[in-house]
Amino acid sequence: MSERKRLPWYFLGLLILAGESVFILPFVLSRVFRPTVLDAFNLNNVELGLCFSVYGIVALLSYLLGGPIADKFAPRKLIAVALWTTALGGIVYGTFPEYSTLKVLYGWWGFTTIFLSWAPMIKATRVWGGTASQGKAFGFLDGGRGLVSAIFATTGVIVFSLFLTTTVAKATTTDNQQAFKYVIWVSSVIVAMVGVLVWFFLKMDKEIEKEISIERISTHQIKEVFGLTSVRLLMLIILCGYVGYKVTDVFSLYAQDVLYYDQIESAQVGTFLLYMRPVIGVAIGFIADRTQTTYWLMNGFFILLAGCTLIASGVVTDSLPLLFFLSIIIVSTGVNAVRCLYFSVMEKGNIPLVLTGTAVGMISIVGYTPDIFAGPMMGYLLDRSPGILGHQHVFMMLAVFSLIGGLSARRYYRLYGNNK
Repeated sequence: MSERKRLPWYFLGLLILAGESVFILPFVLSRVFRPTVLDAFNLNNVELGLCFSVYGIVALLSYLLGGPIADKFAPRKLIAVALWTTALGGIVYGTFPEYSTLKVLYGWWGFTTIFLSWAPMIKATRVWGGTASQGKAFGFLDGGRGLVSAIFATTGVIVFSLFLTTTVAKATTTDNQQAFKYVIWVSSVIVAMVGVLVWFFLKMDKEIEKEISIERISTHQIKEVFGLTSVRLLMLIILCGYVGYKVTDVFSLYAQDVLYYDQIESAQVGTFLLYMRPVIGVAIGFIADRTQTTYWLMNGFFILLAGCTLIASGVVTDSLPLLFFLSIIIVSTGVNAVRCLYFSVMEKGNIPLVLTGTAVGMISIVGYTPDIFAGPMMGYLLDRSPGILGHQHVFMMLAVFSLIGGLSARRYYRLYGNNK
């Protein structure tokens, strides 16, 4: 895609808004309000993790089937329908269903958020970035999604505080449910409204749509994509990076279990983490385009390794709150650097633009398997060893994945770092 055909900035803005809005209900609310979710739905960490596993299993098939769909149809229609169907799930979520129904709901979200939305979002972002601004495109996408997520989180905390009829310390499960219900409703309405904006304004020229679309995906083309070394390396890189992203779910719980924060204070910790994402995403995107996207992808993993090793050591306790926030900053820097760059290196890896959706589907079916195993694994480690010890074990696990991811990214850098 030549630079003169780049799509306007508002197009990327809509992609950012839609790209995060679709994940607010299944992921962001439980990340920011994890203690509240556990209480309001009467769940333990393992049960919540298994809900994410159901999501991951459905998403796994959706990645594979949704990739070719993204290479055939315009992103606008696919993403808008994804937002509307995801918002419908919020109606069920707001009734605080039983555990069995909650698992079905997460399966529904696994389909709506991935089959229709994921590959089209990545492909449209790659189109916007052209040949010279992939780091900027994906840096803005992930950083902007982080800002959207943070705004949703802040709004959620405000809504929760307004509708909580008693003090946090005295709040019962019923009180938490009533306040959190309004958070769910407000989020669902906003997600549906974003779908309307996407439907009417996320448009490309007919010439561009024709250039990036393919009528039929052949078996030969699928084999060609899978045969690329860059595709196979990205499977492992994204898998390891996504484990890091999943582990950030426990920071609000860490604040409650180890630093003894209340539910609103712990939610504010999760919100602080979200506000770091846009800063890091935008900064790393500009830096990577001016130097090497593959080089900074590798460095992101080693920064993540340093941060999770610090927490795993057990020195981050309630007596050192500043060290806790320093560890959040280090881990967040590593996680977000990796997340905003791992799709930006597709251009360097010689992956054909017209087959981006198919490639994203293949990469994601392996790369996002942490949606299946990371939640239960973290839940098991946390419930088996309550308190700081369980959190140490979680970050020890992350350290292993960070090392594997760093070595894989180093290999990618050596193979494609100087690709023009």
